[in-house]
Amino acid sequence: MRIRFLGKGGSGEGDCPTLYATDRNTYLVQGWETTTVGMVEIPHLLTGFAESDTFIGASMADTGRGTFRLTGRPVTEPDVLAQLTLANDETAIEVPKKRRTYYGGID
Repeated sequence: MRIRFLGKGGSGEGDCPTLYATDRNTYLVQGWETTTVGMVEIPHLLTGFAESDTFIGASMADTGRGTFRLTGRPVTEPDVLAQLTLANDETAIEVPKKRRTYYGGID
């Protein structure tokens, strides 16, 4: 899997929670580990780095403290993990990239 950096933020350590686009038309989300396999916690601001006209296509639960929890496929491939700088409390998941469609009114 090839990844392309989109943005990061939320921590002053390591590479922080980070959002990447993949060559598989998905997003790779690097976030804080939780006690649930395949679930990460990310700051709200990370969702703003999604590519134009797309969004992170995973269900998100707002924690009430400025973060979301979301689930996806755990990233375990050594060649992909080698491209990341993960802090001790971080992991990465792959989630769908969904196309945003505007259903607004007429100008």
